[in-house]
Amino acid sequence: MSLISSYLDKCENIIQVIRQQELEIQTAAGWFADSILAGRMVHVFGSGHSRIMVEEMWPRYGSFPGFNPLVELSLTFHNLVVGANGQRQAMFLENVSGLAERILRNFDLSQKDSALIISSSGTNVVPVEMAELFQQKKIRVVAIITKLHSESSESKRADGLKLHDFADLVLDTGAPKGDSMMNIPGLDTPVAPGSTVGGAMIINAIKTAVAEQLTIAGQPPKVLTAASIAGKQKAVELFEAAYDEHARRLARLYLNIGLK
Repeated sequence: MSLISSYLDKCENIIQVIRQQELEIQTAAGWFADSILAGRMVHVFGSGHSRIMVEEMWPRYGSFPGFNPLVELSLTFHNLVVGANGQRQAMFLENVSGLAERILRNFDLSQKDSALIISSSGTNVVPVEMAELFQQKKIRVVAIITKLHSESSESKRADGLKLHDFADLVLDTGAPKGDSMMNIPGLDTPVAPGSTVGGAMIINAIKTAVAEQLTIAGQPPKVLTAASIAGKQKAVELFEAAYDEHARRLARLYLNIGLK
């Protein structure tokens, strides 16, 4: 068997792990649909490469408004690697206590909101504090972690608590300890992380179930759709309508800032 075939087999194993979580995914989708139907938003946060999952949720083709993507460039701007705005700084900042509170200070949160926090290890300070703060505000938290990786990783918090300790529901990407899945003959360390594969599937499974529930409730979502599917004019109309709805929902998060 080639290494490529072996990699694809490991991806198929990830699918099986996620398939076993269908009930949990449906539960998360129900909470998120409730928030959207209430006119509120689902706050989606990930530092480091977990940003990929945030952008997979919204905005992109096949997605719809109702999600608030919390992407901090200081924690996720990786392409420069070194120098100003380099990776060392980002990895340092995602373990600075208090930054999560500064981020959420920008929003007027409601118990009708919900939150999705993504962190493969579940050990970095900022995503863990983000979940903790949401729970303090009585907002339901769904966490996406890599269970085996989190169990074998040490928390960066002094109290040893991890993301799963502040989540109402935990979903597992199905990737292995250390994330990377492939061992290469002659190479000491593995390559090809699996958490992005599993995380993207979980995100889109949730998205599918939320869209179904919104449609059943009589509020079908405005889905960003390619012109090759909807036609040029309809695609433009959908984009404009979806962005307008996002703006209106976001405006509610700023309405009472500093007045409470």
